[in-house]
Parts: sequence; C-alpha cells; structure tokens
Amino acid sequence: MLRRLLAVLLPLAVLLVAALGGPVGGIVAQQRTQDTYIDRLNDVGRFASLAETALSSDRTEALELELRRYAEVYDIPVALVDPAGEVVLASWPRSSPSPDWLAAPETERIVDQALAGYRPEPPTVVWPWNQAPMVVAEPVGRDTEVVGVVVAHAGTRSLAVDVLGSWAWIGLAALVPLAGLAAVTWPVSRWVLRPVRQLDEATAAVAEGDLATRVSASGGPPELRRLSRSFNTMVEVVDRALQRQRAFVSDASHQLRNPLASLRLAVENLGVYLDGPDARRAHTEAVEETKAMHRMLNSLLAATRLDSARQAEPVHVDEIMDTHAPRWRALAADGGIDLTINVPSTLVVLEPPGGLGSILDELVSNALRLSGGTRLEIGAGTGSEGADRVALWVCDDGIGLGADERSAALGRFWRSSTHQNTPGSGLGLAICAELVEAAGGRLWLESSSAAARESRPGLTVYVELPLVRDGDP
Repeated sequence: MLRRLLAVLLPLAVLLVAALGGPVGGIVAQQRTQDTYIDRLNDVGRFASLAETALSSDRTEALELELRRYAEVYDIPVALVDPAGEVVLASWPRSSPSPDWLAAPETERIVDQALAGYRPEPPTVVWPWNQAPMVVAEPVGRDTEVVGVVVAHAGTRSLAVDVLGSWAWIGLAALVPLAGLAAVTWPVSRWVLRPVRQLDEATAAVAEGDLATRVSASGGPPELRRLSRSFNTMVEVVDRALQRQRAFVSDASHQLRNPLASLRLAVENLGVYLDGPDARRAHTEAVEETKAMHRMLNSLLAATRLDSARQAEPVHVDEIMDTHAPRWRALAADGGIDLTINVPSTLVVLEPPGGLGSILDELVSNALRLSGGTRLEIGAGTGSEGADRVALWVCDDGIGLGADERSAALGRFWRSSTHQNTPGSGLGLAICAELVEAAGGRLWLESSSAAARESRPGLTVYVELPLVRDGDP
C-alpha cells in the first residue's frame, strides 16, 4: 500500500514541478533572446551612427576597419547596404563575394523595412532545438533621408547553449524540493497508512474468526484514530453478540436436556397403563417425538461447538482416511452397503474448522441412512477451479434428490419429504457447507448420473478445498 501511494504521489510531484518549471523555462528563453537582440541592436545602432558620419564625410576606412574587427571578435558578419541593395561596406574583404544570407528572402524583407524607415520586429524566441540565425538591421539616416542600412547576421548557437544551461540549472534547483518531498513523503506516508495497514490485518483476522483482534488507536491522523476506535467497538459488539447467542443455545440445550429426559422416561413408563391400539399408537408417537426433540438438542449443541471451532489448518487426507475408514466400513457392512474408497495418498488440503473427518463422517452417515442404495464410494480428484483445488466426494446409488431439493438441501432444518420419518435434524449438511466455506472451499450436490459416475441414480456430495503444496504457509 505504501509503495502504491508513493507511486502516485511522487509522479504527481514531478508533474507539478514540471508544470511550474515549463513556464519558467519559457520566460528564461524569452529573456535571453531579448537580451541578445538588444545587444545586437545596440551594436548595429552604433555602426549606423558611425556610417552616417562616414558617408557624409566620405571617410569610410575607419568604419570598415571597425566592422572587420567586430566580425573577428564576435564572429558576426556586418554589412552597410545602400538603398539600391548594393553592399557599400562589409566586414569581409571587398574581393570576396557577398554571403548567401545577405540575399536570403528574410534578410531582404528586413532590409526593405529598414530602408522604409521602420525598425524590424524583434525575432521569435530562440529555443535549444531551433537555432535560426538572428538578422538585425538599423537604418542610416532619419525618416525619409535614409541613405543605407546596417545589417548584421548573428548566429544563435551560443544563445541556445546558454538557454539550455539555464534550463539545466532550473532542473537542478527543482531537484531540491523534489528530494525534500520524497524524503518527507516516506515517513509521512508510513505514519498515515500505519492505522490502515493495522485495520487491514485486523479485518483479515476477524474474517478468519478471530474476534479477539484489536487495533491500536494511538497513531495516525485523527480521522483514522477514530476509525480504529470504531472498529474496535464494532468487533466487541459482534463478539458479545456471538457469545450471547452461543451461550443461549448452549444453556437452553443443557437446561432442556434433563427435563426432556424426565419427560421421555415418564412417557415411556405410561405404556403399561394404556389399553387399546389407539392409545398405544398415540403413546408410540409421543415417545418418537421426545426422541426427535432429544436429537434436535444434540444437533444444536453440536452446531454451537462447530461454530466456535478453530481456524482452517492443513491436514493430510490419507491420515483422516486411516482414522475414519474402519468405522465407515463397519457401518456400511451393518447396513449391507458395499463401500469403496478411492482417495490418492499424499494429498494435503486446508482443513475446515471442526475437522474434515467430522464433515466426512456426516456425509457418509447421511448416505448410509438416507440414500436407500447398495453402493457407496468415497473419492478425490482435481477440483472444478483447477490444480490448486481438491474435490472429495461421497457418491451413492440411492434414490437421490431432485434439482430443487439439491439447491434447498444446504439450508438449516431442511428435510426431504421422503425422509420425514427418518432420524435427523436437518442441520448436519448445512453446518458442513458453512464450515467448508470458512476454509475457502465449496460444498455442493449433484446427481450421480450427472456426475457421470457409472450412469446410476443417486446423489453425489462434493467437498472442494484448497490444495496445500510443499512450501505453502
């Protein structure tokens, strides 16, 4: 989370500095261009003043030497052009031809403006990537008495280098606040996000069933401290509510157990005093009802214990099979059912709270009591979501359930219409599904024929759990 926050804040800071530095860089380039233009304009203005005196006195030798010396020192060629466009004096030898820049359309336009008595417009800003030469002209004479134009052709390479150097200094100067911001952002972000990280860890612990988790409310901004206190209060309220709920179910079950046992004993003892088939039939039904109530109390107690069971942990499937398979085989033999177990060895899965063995016990018990079939298979294979999941199944060839019944069978206290007179509370399968989901798995029902298991009728209960590989925590 901290890295993601820094990945957002630091680029935004760089963009902000760049947004501020861009206009500053443009102003610097414009200022440097203007300063250079004024310097060149002052130079040609001086030459224009000297040229007016030299032309009026017909003494041009000193001006010519001045132009050549200027070109040698500054590498800027200068020429004096008459109204006809002919070069009168220049910084290059008289025998040399005129340079190409003097005949360029842009230069001719600037010279024509100067001959008309107008000073040309300042040049555009010189950028490091655009080094167009700077042509500066100054008329010799005043108003309608212009007798010539002094024109200079100045390269802008040094100006572009100067602008680029100024930008480099601006960039280095911008690194200082960026470095300071980066140095401050790290500890400030850790301070701000510490409560968020603690809340995230605490939320994950609560989701896994650890309601004793609390977060510190002593660090971070005031808003997050209030959020931490609210979170602790919420967890305490939920914990108290769950404890009261479990205590109520447990206490009610325990408190009802003894009176119910006494009631059952009293009802059974009434049998010797009853005469007639109707009375005996009513007595039998009353005894069965008391037995059903007793089983319901046992189921509620079991549900309470499972709801408060430990968190999911890795478990070896073959160890569970070794422990529980003998009992399953004995129960299947008593019921005349052929039991087959096909579970690969070395499988390690994430065991649901309450134990995978208890869940398989419930599924096998349901199949033996309710299926009405003659065969039962316990198997394992790859889950529906790929190689990271393992599916265990309990498959029978009995009467099965319809599609609507299979979707409703995972609800608490649901009983099939064909099993109303069969012992059971309707809680076992629903509790198993909840425990499997608590381990990150899934429990669902399919018909055996739909699962392509030898095309026989019946019911297949799938328990899909995460596979634990070597090296996994």
